[in-house]
Amino acid sequence: MSSSSYSQLSFMVAPCVVDQGIVYQKQDMQRLLQDLGQVCYFHSQEGETLSEGQGLVREVFADERRSTMVAHHSLYLNVCSFDYLELGVSPEGDAFFDLVQDSRRLRLVPLTNPLLQATAHALDTATLEVMMAEVLSANLDAQLDDDDHPAY
Repeated sequence: MSSSSYSQLSFMVAPCVVDQGIVYQKQDMQRLLQDLGQVCYFHSQEGETLSEGQGLVREVFADERRSTMVAHHSLYLNVCSFDYLELGVSPEGDAFFDLVQDSRRLRLVPLTNPLLQATAHALDTATLEVMMAEVLSANLDAQLDDDDHPAY
């Protein structure tokens, strides 16, 4: 393979970001943010913290006509409000997601673990299936009892 075809090929390879890095593609930013759940957020401009709190990521979208909004412990994140997302790990080992636009930074620190959430969801699904089976079985038993003892 010639060096010119190798350099052309390298431009076709999609980026790979593992734990740390910068993401520019809006669709990739959405994918990273959509399942954050509960977060601590820190809003800063030019290095000065303007506000901080906790909230739940309610929606992540890409629309140049809509705003990013943080209010009443709810975050509605428009990736078009930001130039890029910086993914990193704090010295304490906590993952963070910095949404950056010029000198403005919205740092999101997840408070929930997606691995634990997936386990809890699977458990909830299994519990729901057992409950449904019990309800259907009880309903069938009641119908059989009604057939055995018709009302007059």
